[in-house]
Amino acid sequence: MIKTVLFDLDGTLLPFEQKEFVKIYFGGLAKKLAPYGYDPQKVIDGIWAGAAAMVKNDGSRKNEEVWWDAFVKIFGEKVLSDIPVFEEYYKVDFDEVKSICGFEPMAKQIIDMLHSRGVRTVLATNPMFPSIATEKRMSWAGLSPSDFEIFTTYENFSSCKPNLAYYKEILEKIDCRPEECVMVGNDVREDMVAEKLGMKVFLLTDCLLNPDGKDISVYPNGGFPELRVFLEEITA
Repeated sequence: MIKTVLFDLDGTLLPFEQKEFVKIYFGGLAKKLAPYGYDPQKVIDGIWAGAAAMVKNDGSRKNEEVWWDAFVKIFGEKVLSDIPVFEEYYKVDFDEVKSICGFEPMAKQIIDMLHSRGVRTVLATNPMFPSIATEKRMSWAGLSPSDFEIFTTYENFSSCKPNLAYYKEILEKIDCRPEECVMVGNDVREDMVAEKLGMKVFLLTDCLLNPDGKDISVYPNGGFPELRVFLEEITA
């Protein structure tokens, strides 16, 4: 019996093209930091370095700490005194990224349908962002934290996709067995890996990411209409 549905956010509940998202997001943060003495290209390199460090996180520390350690290695301790500038970026300037995002009303409709059936929902977005940035992206998709039992951020998680430890962290936090869960996402490498733990999966193909060129016919897949039918049947 399916008790919980895990949803990816970027490219799933919130449609967008990943390269455009990265370009505007990274460029915007670099522009914000430039007046404070940060070389824009080094900022972008630092963001990538932080992301790589979080992917390699062994679970001993929160992703937030791992990300900032990577940034400090590039810019020195000075960066810690400028944390308010980073926070201001997410509060104000990050909204510029919304311009390249789509909107899918069925995202909210499907979540409401699941709740009406007593099914729990989790926002299983790769926890590389601070909470404020994740809540903003939720709002762009017409969603809010109250739509989910938990949502994963770099403050509250110690692993990242596609590490199976990430999905195990979620299961531990919600006290649920993998066979009671479905993972819905658009990234074959990062989201469909949950199947290895015993979760059911659904590959949303609207903004498909398939970096390894896998045969996607091995997964239940399709757009939002197909997702709704799949979830209605599996939670009946």
